[in-house]
Amino acid sequence: MLFADTGLSGAEISSLFVIWSVTSFVLEVPSGVWADTFSRRRLLTLASLPGAAGFALWTYLPSYPSFAVGFVLWGTGNALASGALEALVHEESARAGAAGDYERLMGRSRALRTTAVVLATALAAPVLAAGGYEALGAASVAACLLAALAARSLPETRRPAGDRCGEEDEGPPGGVLRAGLAEVRREPAVRRALLLAAVLTGTTALDEYVPLLAASTGVGESSVPLLVLLVSAGAAAGGWCAGRGTRRLAPVLAAGACCLAAGAAGGHPAGMVLVAAAFGVFEWALVAADARLQERVRDRSRATVTSIAGFGSEVVSVLVFAGYALGSARLEPGPLLALAAVPYLAVALALALVPAARRGGRRRGGGERGGRKEPGAR
Repeated sequence: MLFADTGLSGAEISSLFVIWSVTSFVLEVPSGVWADTFSRRRLLTLASLPGAAGFALWTYLPSYPSFAVGFVLWGTGNALASGALEALVHEESARAGAAGDYERLMGRSRALRTTAVVLATALAAPVLAAGGYEALGAASVAACLLAALAARSLPETRRPAGDRCGEEDEGPPGGVLRAGLAEVRREPAVRRALLLAAVLTGTTALDEYVPLLAASTGVGESSVPLLVLLVSAGAAAGGWCAGRGTRRLAPVLAAGACCLAAGAAGGHPAGMVLVAAAFGVFEWALVAADARLQERVRDRSRATVTSIAGFGSEVVSVLVFAGYALGSARLEPGPLLALAAVPYLAVALALALVPAARRGGRRRGGGERGGRKEPGAR
């Protein structure tokens, strides 16, 4: 609304999203290298500050140049956090003797984030009515600053690469990047886990089309947000259940795909219950995929490899957006979302066909990894 109210055209608004996406693409992998080279906690603390500056620009200097700079700042903050958070949580959990809690912690953090987004969306209308865009902007800046303080409070026992004299590390950022790429290239288990995480994370782009799917069921305009809220609740529930039953990832993922296909193709509001269940399964599965990746990579290049997976997920998201755009010329949202179940079924089939011995991967020493003997075992 802010962009349109400022007088931007549809083309200008679209160009802002392109700027955002390009920024994320360009900085995704370098940010992971920085996280492996320097302090991950400091990087997470800094990650919220560009967003705060961007929201301040949008609020107090609304214009196309300010919006463009704001999206660059926002994309930069997202990239800085990507990889660093997962690496920090996994390593500190392992050092505390609780590596098995990684999935539960990340799943619940994602569930709380989804819940916070829903609550913030609900509060946006009354705040806008009471104080206009200035009030919304001030609240957004304050939220970013609070996030920075929260990140600053996280524990970090790992020292930056420059301070680890005499320890095994890859030195400057170039060496860290080469080490991460080499690990992906040489370790089949890492490649499979990276691909799984990238695909499952990238396909979450489907949630952008949930409002269109809800509207296509024939409900009144006032009921669409309620159906969207139902799906968000399903995703939050899936995140809250993360860490449980992940040895049955393939059949549960297949069941989620079937729920998405049946719920979306039915064209009835009641089908959104199945869609909500599907999104819950997908949220649960992507946390499990992230945990598998973290269990297979070395500490020294953990954030780098995670950021490579993040880059892959961005590519998958673009393919999802392009596929929907092409398909929308012939199909309604219901059939299109039903077809989106096919990639999930393909992933479930691939997981089922991979022998259990290969899925487990070769474990390295406890000092490098920490955690469970078998990934996903409970």
